[in-house]
Amino acid sequence: MTDQQQYQIKEEPFYQTTGNEVALYESAYNRRLPVMVKGPTGCGKSRFIEYMAWKLQKPLITVACNEDMTAADLVGRFLLDENGTRWQDGPLTVAARIGAICYLDEVVEARQDTTVVIHPLTDHRRVLPLDKKGELLEAHPDFQLVISYNPGYQSLMKDLKQSTKQRFTALDFDYPEKAEEARIVAREGGVDAALAEHLVDIAHRARNLKGHGLDEGISTRLLVYAAQLIDDGIGPVEACKMALVRPITDDPDIRATLDAAVEMILA
Repeated sequence: MTDQQQYQIKEEPFYQTTGNEVALYESAYNRRLPVMVKGPTGCGKSRFIEYMAWKLQKPLITVACNEDMTAADLVGRFLLDENGTRWQDGPLTVAARIGAICYLDEVVEARQDTTVVIHPLTDHRRVLPLDKKGELLEAHPDFQLVISYNPGYQSLMKDLKQSTKQRFTALDFDYPEKAEEARIVAREGGVDAALAEHLVDIAHRARNLKGHGLDEGISTRLLVYAAQLIDDGIGPVEACKMALVRPITDDPDIRATLDAAVEMILA
């Protein structure tokens, strides 16, 4: 198996289009422009990138960013084994070598001194300096860099620098319209349309509380989880409390409010 085949998306991921995002992304890829996808947790950003990698038949390398991630974790490092030292490429370097789409998920979680290593790949240079190895890697013609970003979590301490933001084109994502979201939940969760609509109604009640006790509303992802539990035989009210309410808050008053909404809507 070649490196490209290893990272290829084999089966079409289910993705419900909500606008012209597919055409916009394809145009950005045609020009190999870096793309930033922005939107709340669980609204379909990562699924969209998987779908586009499948549609374009390009390998996809995904990196889940976190505050402990160093530049070496992205680029690579020397390792010591029984034969001495050897260089091991990081995921960003692998993607640049083989012509993959490199997707840095929730890039805002990474330290700013780590994210600056992507800068030379996001302008006309399209190079990655491997300083420890003394190599200047020119990106493969098919390479593209994509990052995701949740503006709802931004703060003075966790935000992207303008010098980083302005290296990317951007697509805004949000939760789908009610009818579209219900179709997604029914399709992915295995429940009927009427129940899917009720689940979406619960989500909208919770989303209205964002900024009033909730940092984030119920995501489409969590709605699918609830539907899958119901499809597996769990009672709808129990499934919703487990998948929709308990994950998003520990506040007893907000839990009680959402539990009451679940029971009323599913009664």
